Amino acid sequence: MSGKVLMKGNEAIGQAAIEAGCQCFFGYPITPQTEISAYLSRQMPKIGRVFLQAESEIAAINMIYGAAGTGVRCMTSSSSPGISLKAEGISYIAGAELPCVIINIVRGGPGLGGIQPAQSDYFQATKGGAHGDFNMPVYAPCSIQEMVDLVQDAFDVADIYRTPVMVMGDGMLGQMMEPVEFTERPKRELPEKTWAANGLGTRKTHNVINSLFLKPEKLEEHNEHLQRKYKAIKENEVKYELYNCEEEVDLILVSYGTTSRICKSVIKLAEKEGIKLGLIRPITLWPFPAEAFEKTLSNTKHGYMAVELSCGQMVEDVRLSVNGRKPVAFFGRSGGMVPKPTEILENVKAYIGGAR
Repeated sequence: MSGKVLMKGNEAIGQAAIEAGCQCFFGYPITPQTEISAYLSRQMPKIGRVFLQAESEIAAINMIYGAAGTGVRCMTSSSSPGISLKAEGISYIAGAELPCVIINIVRGGPGLGGIQPAQSDYFQATKGGAHGDFNMPVYAPCSIQEMVDLVQDAFDVADIYRTPVMVMGDGMLGQMMEPVEFTERPKRELPEKTWAANGLGTRKTHNVINSLFLKPEKLEEHNEHLQRKYKAIKENEVKYELYNCEEEVDLILVSYGTTSRICKSVIKLAEKEGIKLGLIRPITLWPFPAEAFEKTLSNTKHGYMAVELSCGQMVEDVRLSVNGRKPVAFFGRSGGMVPKPTEILENVKAYIGGAR
């Protein structure tokens, strides 16, 4: 695609995957992300690529395991309960060091919950997402254009580190429409996939894809290898935005995704009332951008306020990053309720008025 086009978020994700060279998509429909599958079901066959609607989320993630094991770029998508069903497969993929992209368009929970936007999958995404000692990079776009860019970045990061990568949006981002442009991304140096199980070729022995280590010393060695990889990701792949944090402010809001857009409106409203606010917007939820707090600690009078579409999850990482050096407050809505800018501002004023 060339030039700007008006696209729904979910469909833009599908096109971004195509632009990134995704060869295989395996998924299962669930609101509010079904349009990703619907879009790719039309587009992938036209260009000789694989689209397959699996019989379940569990089947889809295991198909990803198989496709990723051959070295091709592949993607799956789902929403909250569907990601829970994929959890075992995600852990196997991480253990076998297979690159792939996983999309989660979050809906309200727990349980079946509702189809409205939420951010209540933060713990699931950033604290492993399944069993075992592993992490995966998690991107949190705040616009359709950023969603497009981060999906394409996610494929590169997956290949570089041999890891699953998640792009986590919400029902609002998935369903809204905005103009997007599919520009050529800066090219990163990608390693050759000498590990892939794609035939013998010139090798003398077959590659084997596996996450089973029956000898404890071998499993520990593998885990230590994974931890070194996650350390490298933390050092090289952190992304965040600092907004209005250059000078001293009364309070710094911390939010991501859809909520961060609302918080920028809050900052403009507060300015009219003589209240100075800043914003830290994590773009990578894992690795979490702790350095953003080091940079801003001396610039905030009353500390930080995490604003989330949850009952309070990211706020724990904010508190860990601040480490008691400034107060950390929280404001959240849940169940798909999206706060108005005026509602957040009222909570900010109440907090600042009571802060010492």
